[in-house]
Order: sequence, then structure tokens, then C-alpha cells
Amino acid sequence: MPHFFNHRYALSFRYVLALGAALQPLSASAQEYATEQADTEVVLAPDAFSPYAGRNFPQAPLWGDSHLHTMVSVDAGTMTRLSQEDAYRFARGEEVTTTHGLRAKLSRPLDWLVISDHAEMYGLMPQLLSGDAQVLATEQGRLWYEALTAGDAQRAFDTAMEIVASLSGEEPPIDNPKAIKHAWESYTALADRYNEPGVFSAIIGYEYTTEGANNLHRNVLFRDDAMRANQTRPFSQYDSKNPEDLWTYLADYEARSGAEVLAIPHNGNLSNGRMFSLNAYDGSALTEEIAQMRARFEPLYEPTQIKGDGEAHPFLSPDDEFADHDTWDASNLNGTEVKTPDMLAGEYAREALKRGLDIERDLGVNPFKFGMVGATDSHTGMATAQEDNFFGKHSGVEPEPHRWEHVVIEAPDPALTIYGWKQAAGGLGAVWATENSRAAIFDAMMRKETYATTGSRMTVRFFGGYDFTKADTITRLPADAGYAKGVPMGGDLGPAPEGVAPSFLVAALKDPISGNLDRIQIVKGWIDTEGETHEKVYDVVWSGDRAPDETGKLPDVGNTVDVANASWTNSIGSPELISVWEDPDFDAALPAFYYARVIEIPTPRWTAYEAKRFGVEMPEDVPMITTERAYTSPIWYSPM
Repeated sequence: MPHFFNHRYALSFRYVLALGAALQPLSASAQEYATEQADTEVVLAPDAFSPYAGRNFPQAPLWGDSHLHTMVSVDAGTMTRLSQEDAYRFARGEEVTTTHGLRAKLSRPLDWLVISDHAEMYGLMPQLLSGDAQVLATEQGRLWYEALTAGDAQRAFDTAMEIVASLSGEEPPIDNPKAIKHAWESYTALADRYNEPGVFSAIIGYEYTTEGANNLHRNVLFRDDAMRANQTRPFSQYDSKNPEDLWTYLADYEARSGAEVLAIPHNGNLSNGRMFSLNAYDGSALTEEIAQMRARFEPLYEPTQIKGDGEAHPFLSPDDEFADHDTWDASNLNGTEVKTPDMLAGEYAREALKRGLDIERDLGVNPFKFGMVGATDSHTGMATAQEDNFFGKHSGVEPEPHRWEHVVIEAPDPALTIYGWKQAAGGLGAVWATENSRAAIFDAMMRKETYATTGSRMTVRFFGGYDFTKADTITRLPADAGYAKGVPMGGDLGPAPEGVAPSFLVAALKDPISGNLDRIQIVKGWIDTEGETHEKVYDVVWSGDRAPDETGKLPDVGNTVDVANASWTNSIGSPELISVWEDPDFDAALPAFYYARVIEIPTPRWTAYEAKRFGVEMPEDVPMITTERAYTSPIWYSPM
């Protein structure tokens, strides 16, 4: 399968035509253009024959998970017995045995991983279960240890739930800084040992889990090694529930250590409007200083993972036929507060990007100027995001005939309880880094040259500029033109030349073991002169000979899924799509953002694989089909 890699020197159009003919038929417009240029020769410098020599920009996306929990997390550790070392081995492609004795392995290794165990009582569960003297010296530790090791299954389960519930308290039930320090330094040393530049990056991190019910959680990632990371400790909700205090703590750490760190929020869809609030944490007016701190330390957002998809919502985007994907919108995280429609605008990535334009107009700073990265949030120690290889949110229920109907999150109101089938299979993060190293991946995240997928490993390129042309689409190496003539995903476009609208070069290549591509869309958001925000989704390029109808709507690509056999055929869709698109509604005076969304053809959801494997019949309201997708980081346009 060809890749969208790139070169610095142009081939003659004869070579372009030869490559294009070998890979796919050219469109009529591309054929016409190429024919006109077929006799144009490009004279190469003596040392410039190879189109792959001398490249200094990212060549391929590096795949990883920035949000994984092991038995070191207090909640995960009550159920999973997979260690941090097991998690690294699994991510690197090794086979592991799950908590319940199943053999598990990824279809393909990951390039990088962040084990983001919870900061709260970091490392407690392994210490508790092993009878660690420092933990047993506390009264609560002794009581929990006795209950968990008494041999009474019901007592052990009740105690595990008690431990998880304790995370919602104001004070840690076991306050043992020495134990936390020991667990943290053991983890950072392990990360250094598994970090192998050029092969696998073990990025050090943890999760700050504040406002558990209303989900203002963040994953904190370090650019550096154990020596630097050990100069701090995980900042937890017991230090402060205010994310603004987390940013201050991180700023202080950077100033003291000379290191770099970032935070990635997730699951705004379960925050009941609080994740992207227009106010400060305490409800007061947002200040320029707070907006700057958020923009500095939170360059990315995690819009998709096991606990639902948070790119868009049909209530906010009624004209977007793909907005309702793995939607969790009944309540907050633990079902203690029903969600109302007015909360949704503070929960979804697209609306947050629009809100950012509005805040920037008032404060001069955009606190929601973030890129996209997907993750799993798996609490099993295994970063599994593929539909046919899904091991669930936690190890309390592993693959077996009825896990689809087991409770995942129990709410006081049964109507708000989350059952197994509601889980998404998880997401993955793709990073366009110059090399596989901690520093290069971190730097790519800071410049937002990343994209999120719902688990598929499709390759996506997205560039914005002012002079892309059709010729840029008839090359196997579109990023050559992309970097030379524009900015990549995560970048900024300055004021447009007079009378010129921005153009975007977008390309996608299918995951070799997933579905073909249905279409590429560009999502635009902007703010008008009255301060009102708007959005529009454009179908840019698509498979087959479909044409938009009189309303501009593109017909469905079709559906080849055989639910009973959990299979599909790639007889529809396209293995790759590429186009240059120019904004037809551009107003040079209005700030805007653009991001690409790539949609696959329908394929079986994890529930379909489960039903076939175990021979079970699920109710009609259990979805059996999914459309995997990718969301790129935006490109922002500023008239100033």
C-alpha cells in the first residue's frame, strides 16, 4: 500500500503520471492538467535524484495511546492485575495474559504510550495487595488489606467499591507521601527502561482526576526522562480540585526543573457543561491570565475514547449527519446529575473551538485553541482500540457472553446507568513527529501536528495555504507541497492576500486492515462581526461516482456489513482520497478555523463481533455497525 510520504525535489510530470497510473486512475481534471504538462521537464541537481533524501519534516504518523491505566491506579487496581510493565510489553506488540486468563495481543504494535495512572493515592493498590508496611501502618490501609485478603469474594468486591468511592472525598483515606514517591519513582525508572528511541517512546505521565462526577480530568505528559520527572510528584485533586491550580503547579515545575510538560483534558461530554465553561473555575469572569495558562498548558484535547465521542453533538450541529457517534449525553460521569441541553455547548470539541474565537475577540487570547488526539482510557492495562480486539473499560468484566449487558457505571437512577454495550472501542492518537522519541513526539503535540481516530489507523494529511493547486493532488507525496506552500494541521494562517481565499490540501489513506474511505470533510467554524459563531461541514472529496443532490447532500456510500457474521467487504469506498479545496464562503475579515474529518465506510462494531463469538442475541437498540473516523487538529485563520 503506498504512503503519503514526501520529497523535496519535483519529479517530471512523466514520472508523476507513471506513478499515478500504477496506483489509481486519475480524475478527468487531473488527467487534463497532467496531459498539458506532460512535456515539462524538471532538471534535477546532481545530488538530488532520490526524492526521499534530505527530508527534515515528519514522514509518517506515529500511533499511540496517551491515556492508559494499570493496577497502579486506585480504581483500575481494584480489578485488574496487569502491571505497568505488562502495559509496556503489550503496547510494544507482545502477548500478555489478562486478569481473567485470556491471551491478548495487538494487531500491530504502538509507537508510543503514556501510562497515565491516577495521581490520587498513586500506587496504592499494588502496595496494599502486597501488604506494604508503609500502607499497613495506616488504620485504613490495614482495614482494606484485611478485607481484600480474607477470602470472601463479596467482602472483597464491596471493599473495592468503597475504595473507588473514596476518590470522591475531600481528603485522601490514606495519606502517605513516601509511598507515593516510591511508586512514582519506580514508574519513571520503568518508563526509562522501556523507552527505546527510534522504536518505542515510553512517555512519562499521570492523570489528574478532579471533579470526578463532573469530569474535569486531565492527563499530564512530560517531555523528559525520570531524572526531570522525579523533581515533582503527581498533582492530585487532594492538592486542589481547581485545574487552574494544576497549571500553576506545572508552571512552577517547569521553572524549577527546566523541563517541559503539557496536559490533555478529556471527556468534556461528561462534565455537564463545565469542561469548556466561559467562566473561571470559581464562576467568576475569565481573565486573560487564566486563558493564557490554559492555552499554554493544554495544546491538545482528547475528543474520543471508550466513554463516548466528543467531537460534535446533533443538538449543537443539527445539519451534520455524522454528529451522533457513540454519544453519551444522559448525565454527568457517575449519573448523579441529569444533563440538560444548555450544558452541551460546554462539552463538545467543535463548540469549544467556536467559543475560543469568541473569547479571543474579548480577551485577545484563545484558551480553546487545541489540537486533537484520541485515546482509550482503558483500565485493563491494555491499549486496545480495535473493534475486533476490545477488552472493555475495566477488568471487572472481560470478554464473555454477557458483558454487553453488565453495568459499567452504576447511577443512582437506573435510567442513567451505563451498560457494557454503550462503551466505544476507544481511540488512538496519531502524531506527525520527525522521529520516534519522547522529545519529538512532545514537540509535535505542542505544535498540534496530531489527529485523533476512533481506533482505525488511517493516514491523514491536512495543510492550509493560499496557492495549492490541482497539481498538488497528483503526486504520491503531497506533503512536499504541503510543507513548502502552507502550514500543517495545528498551524496558523495569517491574513489572506487581497481577493484570495485559503485553500486546503487534504489526503487520506485507509488503514490496511479496516474499511475503505467514504469521504473527507472539512469542518469550518467562524465568528461574525456581531460576535455570533457559526459552523459548516463541507464534503470535499468522496469515493465512487456519487454527486450531491439539489440540497447539497451527498448520498450515503452504502453498507456491506454482514452483522450475523461480523464481516464486511471493501467493495464500496476508496482506499485513498485526496483533494484541494478552497473555501467558497470566505470572508477575509472574520476569524475562522478549519479541520478535516475522514469517514470510513460502515464496518462491524465490537458488539457484532461479540454476538458472533458467543452466539448471543442482543436487543435492537444495541448498535452493531460503526463508521470509524479521524479528526485532525484545526488550522486557524486570523485576519490580524
